[in-house]
Amino acid sequence: MFSKTPTNTSMKNYSKLIHQLTVAILESDAIVIGAGSGLSTAAGLTYSGKRFKEHFSDFQEKYGITDMYSGGFYPFDTLEEYWAWWSRHIFINRYQKAPYAVYEDLFTLVKNKDYFVLTTNVDHQFQLAGFDKKRLFYTQGDYGLWQCSEPCHQKTYDNEEIVRKMVAEQTDMRIPSELIPHCPICGKPMTMNLRCDNTFVQDEGWYTACQRYEDFIRRHKGLKVLYLELGVGYNTPGIIKYPFWQYTSENPHAKYACINMDSCFVPGEIMGPSICVEGDIGEVVKGVVKCSKHKL
Repeated sequence: MFSKTPTNTSMKNYSKLIHQLTVAILESDAIVIGAGSGLSTAAGLTYSGKRFKEHFSDFQEKYGITDMYSGGFYPFDTLEEYWAWWSRHIFINRYQKAPYAVYEDLFTLVKNKDYFVLTTNVDHQFQLAGFDKKRLFYTQGDYGLWQCSEPCHQKTYDNEEIVRKMVAEQTDMRIPSELIPHCPICGKPMTMNLRCDNTFVQDEGWYTACQRYEDFIRRHKGLKVLYLELGVGYNTPGIIKYPFWQYTSENPHAKYACINMDSCFVPGEIMGPSICVEGDIGEVVKGVVKCSKHKL
C-alpha cells in the first residue's frame, strides 16, 4: 500500500522543477499522459461563472441552473428542452476548441515522442489540438457520441451534424421536435455516451482504444517511460493515478510527474523518480515548452 507524501512547490524551486520535467520529457523513450478535469479547466473549459452565463443565462433565469455540471442533471419537462440544453453544452465543450492553447502547447511537447493519452475527460480537446486519434483512450465517454437510453445494443452514434442543427434551430430553449434523436433499433430516446451508471455503452471503438493503451503499456515495460499526470483528482484515482504510481514503482527506469493546482502528492516509495509541481497547468506547460527549446 502506497503512503502519500505531500509536496511543496515554492517559487525558489519552481525553475528547478521545470528544468527536471523538461529533461524527463526529452530523455524519455515514451510518454504516457494521464489527464483529468483539471487540464480542461486550465485550458478555460470552465463550467461556471462568466463562461456559463455567456452561453446559458436564459436557462439560469428560467430554471435557476447555476452551472453546466448541475444543468446536465436537471429534470426538464420535455425532450425539446433537454436537447436544447445538451446541444449547447456539447457544441461549446466538444466542437469548439478550448479558450486557451494548453492542449496545443502540450502537443508541441510530445508530438515527436512515442506517446499515448489516457483521459477521463469527455471533451476530445486532445483530438482538436492535433493528437493522433489512435493514441487516445477516453475511458468515460465522449460528448460527441450518443447511445440508446435503454440501451438495447452496444453501439454509439456520432452527433456533430445533428447537434449543430439543434443549436442553430432552437428557440426559447427548445429544439424542433423533429430533431429529437431516437434509437434506430428500438425507437427509445437517445442519451449521452457518458459513464454515469451501468447503462454506459462500451462500443467497439472503446474496446479498440483500450486494447491499444494496454498494448502500449506492455510494449514499453522496462523502458524510460514518463508517466505524466495532469489535473487528476481523487474522484476516480483507480483509472490514472494509482496505476501510474504502480507502473513507476515496478520500472526502475520510469519517472512519474504530476502537475496540479493542489493535492499534489507522491508516494514515498517513488519519491526519487517523481516530479510534482503545484501550479497552473497551462503556465507549467508553457514553461516546459520554453525550456525545451533551449535544450534542443
